Amino acid sequence: MARWEFKLPDIGEGVTEGEVVSWLVKPGDVVKEDQPMVEVMTDKATVTIGAPRAGTIVETAGKVGEIVKVHSTLVVFELGGAAPAAKADGHSSNGNGNGHAPTNGTPRKDDGPAATAVGDIKENLPGMGAPVASRASSSAGGGAVQTFKNEKPLATPATRRLAREMNIDLTTVPPTGPQGRTTKADVQMFAKSGPVAAPAQAPQAAGQSEAPRAASAPTSGIVAREPVKIHAPSAAQSAQEERVPFAGLRRKIATKMQQSTQTAAHFTFVEECDVSAIKALRARMKPQAETLGVKLSFLPFIVKACVAGLKKHPILNSALDESTNELVYRKYYNIGIAASTDAGLIVPVVKDCDRKSILDIARDIERLATDAKNGKSKLEDLSGSTFTITSLGAQGGLFATPIINFPEVAILGIHQIKQKPVVKDGQIVVGEVMLLSLSFDHRIVDGHVGAAFAYDVIGYLQNPDRLFLEMA
Repeated sequence: MARWEFKLPDIGEGVTEGEVVSWLVKPGDVVKEDQPMVEVMTDKATVTIGAPRAGTIVETAGKVGEIVKVHSTLVVFELGGAAPAAKADGHSSNGNGNGHAPTNGTPRKDDGPAATAVGDIKENLPGMGAPVASRASSSAGGGAVQTFKNEKPLATPATRRLAREMNIDLTTVPPTGPQGRTTKADVQMFAKSGPVAAPAQAPQAAGQSEAPRAASAPTSGIVAREPVKIHAPSAAQSAQEERVPFAGLRRKIATKMQQSTQTAAHFTFVEECDVSAIKALRARMKPQAETLGVKLSFLPFIVKACVAGLKKHPILNSALDESTNELVYRKYYNIGIAASTDAGLIVPVVKDCDRKSILDIARDIERLATDAKNGKSKLEDLSGSTFTITSLGAQGGLFATPIINFPEVAILGIHQIKQKPVVKDGQIVVGEVMLLSLSFDHRIVDGHVGAAFAYDVIGYLQNPDRLFLEMA
């Protein structure tokens, strides 16, 4: 039987590598054409890759959590369905560049290019750049070389100067910026955590700990630290522990949150909002919406209030392009709605909210939430947000300090509506009060601007007649 190497396809959208999230097959399995084999997460989405043809799995490349480059070997097949006689020897080409192994010294006929359309997009975290850790996979020897090397790093002069001052080789810093650009935050992160792994030419003996970094103290005041390692517990404690790979969407979320907190200068503003009027309005409109097949929540009203506020304070709908040192004012209003799924937090995006009605926005929110819950979110629904709203619903608590969905400059956290005493016309009455928590990037948004935006949003929610009067 002939062996054939299937390489990670070019998924498009500038994707150059993917993280192995889970294997759905193992060596020895006989697979049918299009049978799901592996889930791979890129910086765009998670895709399920199916078998391009029937055969027996001889070898899989990359453990869960490892990075596989586009066009590198992903799976080695033995065609024809018979069980493999021996492990693949790692020779992936017959010399003509088609990636097929020779059979009895005779080059195998090229059956055409491997498929480039793969699986269903399941998850994504908008705004993500390149992964923090890059690992080149190698079929020879059956192992993965856990190093990062970028011979021609893309970076601004300021970033290059910072790297020189900190005695850091910019070619070894994994980039997270747009188009694979290395940012100042990447350099600072590298200074804290060090290289992804020890170089391949200096393998360590089994059980030997990672060698310490060179003692070159950074000059910017950032203290380098080694990656945190959990010390081995006693034998009795070890039996009560379970280790699972920190991979997939969970790791993307961690990278995204870390990038945001280490780049944006967060400050949070919290204020009360009496939503009695908007609650009464929703109660009146809800039956009419139901006759049209629309589930009407409070979110569409909050989205519209935010859009009205963003139009008054356009800097809150902007983003900082660090590669050109330009502030980009977006004149479209795409509102991200943070949604919790079994896999983790994702942010579906309602596009062009300034041009949609309350009912249109409600329909979009319901559709996006259903797709997210069922793991069927589309790539176009998970990118392009300019401002984000996050909510814990009934578990909203008193208030929180939401983390900005970088590279946006602001985020609104909404909380549980509670009955509280409020003063109206000099009288104490029971009001429906919700706290709003807004975080801003203080590099771009001044405190008084953030507060003014918050009070504009509150004003629209407390007096929804204004919202409809001013609605475009």
